[in-house]
Amino acid sequence: MIQKTMDVNSVLKRFKPATSGWSLAMAKVPHVDVSVEQERLYEGAAEILASIRPGWKLCGVKYKLFTDGITNKLVHCSVPGDVLLIRVYGQNTDLLIDRGAELRNIQLLQGVGFAPKLYATFNNGLAYEFVPGSTLDVDTVRDPAVYPLVARRVAQLHAVSAKEALQPDQPRSKPILWDSLSRYLAVIRDAFKDPAKKQRFVEKIGGLELLEKEFEDLQRQLSPLDSPVVMCHNDLLLANIILDPSQSSVTFIDYEYAGLNYQAFDIGNHFAEFAGVSTVDYSLYPDKDLQFKWLEIYLEEYNALQAGLSPPTKVVPKDVEKLYIQVNKFALASHFLWVLWALVQSEHSAIEFEFFEYATIRLKEYHTKKNAFLSLELSS
Repeated sequence: MIQKTMDVNSVLKRFKPATSGWSLAMAKVPHVDVSVEQERLYEGAAEILASIRPGWKLCGVKYKLFTDGITNKLVHCSVPGDVLLIRVYGQNTDLLIDRGAELRNIQLLQGVGFAPKLYATFNNGLAYEFVPGSTLDVDTVRDPAVYPLVARRVAQLHAVSAKEALQPDQPRSKPILWDSLSRYLAVIRDAFKDPAKKQRFVEKIGGLELLEKEFEDLQRQLSPLDSPVVMCHNDLLLANIILDPSQSSVTFIDYEYAGLNYQAFDIGNHFAEFAGVSTVDYSLYPDKDLQFKWLEIYLEEYNALQAGLSPPTKVVPKDVEKLYIQVNKFALASHFLWVLWALVQSEHSAIEFEFFEYATIRLKEYHTKKNAFLSLELSS
């Protein structure tokens, strides 16, 4: 499997996004010096709109709060003929997300047709384009008419060169996975000071020492797998995939966790999300047959892009099997990352969601699958 990343201009030629004249120099995004309070979302949204949509009559704006997000607050704002979204960052989410990197990644990916148009930033959020369509659910994500669209779109994202989104001193090939896990663990070390919470943390999770041991074990087991480091979404849960009304394409949204990472992590993370979030059912994790079909479609697209848009050769079964093994092993890292993420959120988030319970669910699945996934090997 060829592992070089593809040049942005080559991707532009293939996908011909509306912004195909975009310069690789990041366009300046307007900033509104407003902080939106969680208790006054609509009033705060109106302040943003007054600046970026001066032609709108604020008395005629219709507001709708999307309630399925568990990181941020999302407000749908519309007038006849126009609509946009205002995302207000969740409380203390700067502990989890590098907002500067998020902005660079959104601009990079918007420029090559992957992310919705960014209209403005404000002190604690973003205003951006609304993408019409329906989010995937546990049924549509495995629909034979839909999952090939997702597989190809993931491949197209992974083929985008990410060098423009990096800090000058940041190694191009360094995945963000281990730094993210280390950062989350550092926050957890200072958490659960309340005796009752600490006891629950130890009883249900196993305590800090166990988490640190699992982190070291994962890094030792997964780092040598030779998974390419590519531009990843890193949060391809069902609500972040929008199916076009014509059902001929999908769009990814919410790139706040995006960045260079292991190819197999991004796919393994998506497969883990087949189980859903509000109601989690890991019997819905895709079986080997579905994974092989998905991965073959992915590799056909990815290899074609890596080969410079020339017709790809037929995917070699051994390559599909190799990626299958990598993906399932990195699915363990996905579970572990969201365990740590949920533990941090349980201490710091103001959003109503059972974060601690979600952490225990992901940790249970991690331990249930760990030995089986880590023992996977290529057939002779």
